[in-house]
Amino acid sequence: MRLVHSVDHVRAAEAALMRTLPAGALMQRAAAGLASACADYLGGVYGSRVLILVGSGDNGGDALFAGARLAHRGARVAAVLLGETAHQAGLADLRGGGGVVVDEPAGDADLVLDGIVGIGGKPGLRGRAAEVVAALTAPVVAVDVPSGVGVDSGAVDGPHVTAELTVTFGTHKAAHFVQPAAAAAGVVELVDIGLAPYLAEPVIEVLQPDDVRRLLPQPGPLAHKYSRGVVGVVAGSPQYTGAGLLVVSATVATGLAGMVRYDGASAELVRQRHPEVVVGSGQVQAWVVGPGLGDDLGNEVARVLGERLPTVVDADGLRFLPSRCDGPVVLTPHAGELARLLDRERSEVENDMLGFARAAASRWNAVVLLKSAHSVIAAPDGRFRVNTTGVPWLATAGSGDVLSGVIGTLLAAGMSGFDAASVGAWLHGVAATIASAGGPISASSVVDALPVVIRALAH
Repeated sequence: MRLVHSVDHVRAAEAALMRTLPAGALMQRAAAGLASACADYLGGVYGSRVLILVGSGDNGGDALFAGARLAHRGARVAAVLLGETAHQAGLADLRGGGGVVVDEPAGDADLVLDGIVGIGGKPGLRGRAAEVVAALTAPVVAVDVPSGVGVDSGAVDGPHVTAELTVTFGTHKAAHFVQPAAAAAGVVELVDIGLAPYLAEPVIEVLQPDDVRRLLPQPGPLAHKYSRGVVGVVAGSPQYTGAGLLVVSATVATGLAGMVRYDGASAELVRQRHPEVVVGSGQVQAWVVGPGLGDDLGNEVARVLGERLPTVVDADGLRFLPSRCDGPVVLTPHAGELARLLDRERSEVENDMLGFARAAASRWNAVVLLKSAHSVIAAPDGRFRVNTTGVPWLATAGSGDVLSGVIGTLLAAGMSGFDAASVGAWLHGVAATIASAGGPISASSVVDALPVVIRALAH
């Protein structure tokens, strides 16, 4: 599992660690890791041209010491000082290695090292820093985080660095995973500088394959279809018959519940495609409600939620939410849907996904999966996860229906809402990656890939 800590957590851990180390040792650890990552990125240090953008803080010091290490290995290193001051020991080390300070960046760099601002920075660069960044043409390696993004929020507000590689220290930060800042971070490489024993509980978790494998329900030797869970689906309408079929197809393909029951308007399609599905009302352990219901079936949402069983509410169903959910509920809006629910602009939600997901989880007492390229999962108790699996081709009609079916199946199999939403998003994204193989996909092809993903995890 990848763990994310807040700026305050990082600063407290650094302070505790530095009390055990000689002065300057922690910065040297960071600089050594940074220089090594730059060398790997360049493929060869000797003769390469490196430009360092240096701010006033310790982030600039990390960059200067790393630049000095590269200069000692034969790189031609030039630094542009963009702050009111610069780290004096780092500056002396750079000059001692043959690096120089220049007033204006040359346009022939092989790599730019972004040390303008670190975890203490605010969204948006100003003044000369913004001008210099706007003129960059060489690939950028960001020190800790891309300068100008919201470190704890993942927000952007104005000019910022867009990096090919971000080298971060001790732990990950929200900006590495939460959009839109994550898009500016590029590939993120974590350098261990010894912070782990001093860090508080993480503010965000990012599941990895071993985590998903551990969480996935597995049938025991005495399992039967009812003990494995029955998932009920209320989706589709005469206008949107395909939505119901896609949700059911995902529940069947996921295969982690013992039985699927369909109660909706696409009964004939479901019977033809999935004879193993039971059509009609009956007892279930979890529900999926909403996809393709249209405008006239809001009473179905109230009926399902009234049972107070674990329930996924998606798509059209989100328009008929009560003021507060009483049972274990997972809401799966995209940014536009959540903006309408909260009476805000879509752009606001997209730029503060953590904040709005938290607000919705608290307001409706539900787990909220805010869908995007990196979906945010927020629990009412304040926990967060971010899902990073998937491909851009997944932005296609019906993919959300598939996701809701996967999550509903996991709920029926006994998972908590937070785990079901997190694992469901992970499985959905990996299935899309397999289905895509670098090219376009359909929602149905994602369904077809789900058993491949789950089978691989089971072995």
